[in-house]
Amino acid sequence: MARLVFLLLFVFSCTYSFAQLGFCEGSKGDPIFQEDFGSGNGSGSPFPAGTTTYSYVTGDPQDGQYTISGGIGQQILSWHDFLPNTTLSSDRALIVNADFTSGQFFKTEISGLCENTSYEFSAYLINIYNRQDPTCPNGGIPINVRFEIWDETDTQLLKQGSTGDIASTTSPAWEQYALTFQSEAGQDAVILKMFNNGDGGCGNDLAIDDIIFRSCGDLTTVTSEESNGSELAVCESDAPVNAELNATPDYSIYENHVFQWQESEDGENWQNIEGATADNYSTGALSTSRYYRVKVAEDELNLANNLCSSASEAFYIKIVSTPDAPVSNGDQTACSGEPIPELSVQTEGDETANWYDAATGGNLIAENTVFFTPESAGIYYAEAKKANYDCEASARTALELIVYEVPQVEDENWQICAGALLKLDAGVSGMTYSWSTGESSQTITIENPGDYNVKITTAEGCEVNKNFEVAPTDVAAISNISSDENTVTIEPENTGSFEYSLDGINFQNSNIFTGIPGGIYTAYIRDLNGCATFLQEFPHIVVPKFITPNNDGYNDTFSLNGLDYFSSSEIRIFDRFGKLLKTGNGEDFSWNGIFEGNALPASDYWYQITIEGFKIIKGHFSLVR
Repeated sequence: MARLVFLLLFVFSCTYSFAQLGFCEGSKGDPIFQEDFGSGNGSGSPFPAGTTTYSYVTGDPQDGQYTISGGIGQQILSWHDFLPNTTLSSDRALIVNADFTSGQFFKTEISGLCENTSYEFSAYLINIYNRQDPTCPNGGIPINVRFEIWDETDTQLLKQGSTGDIASTTSPAWEQYALTFQSEAGQDAVILKMFNNGDGGCGNDLAIDDIIFRSCGDLTTVTSEESNGSELAVCESDAPVNAELNATPDYSIYENHVFQWQESEDGENWQNIEGATADNYSTGALSTSRYYRVKVAEDELNLANNLCSSASEAFYIKIVSTPDAPVSNGDQTACSGEPIPELSVQTEGDETANWYDAATGGNLIAENTVFFTPESAGIYYAEAKKANYDCEASARTALELIVYEVPQVEDENWQICAGALLKLDAGVSGMTYSWSTGESSQTITIENPGDYNVKITTAEGCEVNKNFEVAPTDVAAISNISSDENTVTIEPENTGSFEYSLDGINFQNSNIFTGIPGGIYTAYIRDLNGCATFLQEFPHIVVPKFITPNNDGYNDTFSLNGLDYFSSSEIRIFDRFGKLLKTGNGEDFSWNGIFEGNALPASDYWYQITIEGFKIIKGHFSLVR
C-alpha cells in the first residue's frame, strides 16, 4: 500500500512461457495500446463488463473493490494521501483494494499486433499503504502482481511473470515493470490478465497506471563520422552542412533488417524520407536544425506499420544560430565610496555572456556570466554566446558605470563664547543641505554648545555627513607665573587651549617665554575665540643659579637684574642651616661668598627677595670654588 517507486529495469530472456519480468533491450516502436485511465477531477468511469470481477466504487475502495481516480487516502487514512506525478500520464490511476482471496482483478484484449514480432508490455505499480501508519503490523502485507499474456482465444498462455513482493514504504513512489513476448504467425491480438498473488489481510492494496504495449526490436544506433554522440552541432557561420548518417542494429531481435529513414523538425512528428531505405543516409545541405531516425523491421510489410516496427533514438543535427546582441538591464550609477553595483544583460536560455573593455577586440574581462561587477567607472561591453558551443558570438551591447564624486569634508571642533553667536559652514557650495537644526542653507548661526550635523547632497543624489562638536569656550585664568633665569612661564588655572602674551599685543600658543630681561611685566592669557582675556602684573627677577667668586670677571658675585625697576626691595642670603649671611637693598645688592672676612665653602645657599606689593620670592643657588 505504499507509493515508494524505484524504477527497476529487469532485462531477461523472453523465450519461455514463464519468466522473470524484464524490459526490451532494443529500440521500441510507437505504443499500440496505452491505458492511462483518463484525466480530470473526480473518479473515472467503471470498466466494461468482463474487465474485472471487482466492484466499482467512488472514493477509496474496500476489500474486493476498485476505483479510477487521481486521489487516494480520503477515507482510508492508513493509505498515502496522494499519488506522485512521475508516471507518463501523471493523472488518474486504477486503485485496487485486494480481495482476501488472491486472483484476477484486471483483463483486457489488445488487438492490432503484427505476427512474428517481439513486444514489450509495461505498467507502473505502487503499494499505497503508508508504512508509517500503525494500523497494519510490520508495514502490512506486500503487494504481488502476476502478469499473463494469452492468445486471442484465451486458451494458450504465451508469457507470464510476477513482480515479487512490493513492500509498503514511508514515501510514495511509482515503480515500472515490464514483460517481453513474441507474437506467433497469424496472431494479431492477445489478452492481458493481472492477478493478485498476495495473501488477503491488512495491506496488499495497490494502484496501477500507464499499461503500454509496444513493439520491441533491435537496438539500432544512428551515428555520424562527424560526431561522437547522437548530436552534430554546426555553427550557423559554417552552414549549410551535409551529414552522412549510418544505422547499426545490434541483431538482438531481428535476423533480417529493412530500413526507413525519417526526419522531424521537433523530434515528435516524423515524416518518411522518400527513397531513404538503406542503412545509411546523406542529409544533403542543411541550414536549419533537423532530427533524424531510422525505422527498422524484419520485412517491408511490418516496416510500413508503425506498430510493427521499432525506431532508433533520434540523431540531432543542430545548426547553432548566432545569438542576437544581449539586452541591457540598464546603465548603473554609484557614489564614490559606496559598493559598486553590478552590470547585467539578458540572453536567451541557451546562451551566456562574455564581457570586454572595448566595442570590438579588447580584453576579455569576464566570461560565461550575464553579471559583471566592474572595479571602476567606464563603459563595458557584453556579447551573447551559445553555451557549450564554440560558435560566433553576437554583436556587443554597451553598458556604462558612472561613479559620482562625493564632496570631501572633515568634521570640525569649535568653542563658543557664553552669550555669543557662532557660524557653522558646510564647507562646500552648490549642494543641497539638511542640518540637524532643520535649516537648509550652506551656513547656520548657533548660540549654544552641542553636537550639530549637516547632510550634504550633490545634484546626483550622493550624500555625505559632516559633524560639528561645539563646546563652551575654555575659561582663561592664571594660576602661577614663574621666572627661571631669562625664562618666564605662565601657568593656566584651567585645562584648555589658550594664547599667551607679555605685552597684550603679540600672543603665542606656548605659555613659555625665553630671553626675557628682568623687570615688571603683565602676563596675558585668553581663549582662542577671544571671548575673555585675563591679565596679571608680576616681577621678573633674573636670579643666577650659581656663582664662581674667582675674580675672573664671570659670575663672581650674586647680583640680581630687574630689581632696579622696583622702588623698594630687600635681599637676604642664608646658609643651609638658616644663618643669615647678608642682607641689603635690592637695587645695588651684591655678594661674593665672603662672610666676616672669610671665604665660605662651596655649597648651596638660599635667598629671599622681598618686593613691595608682590609675593616673597625664595630659592637657592650654588657657590662653586
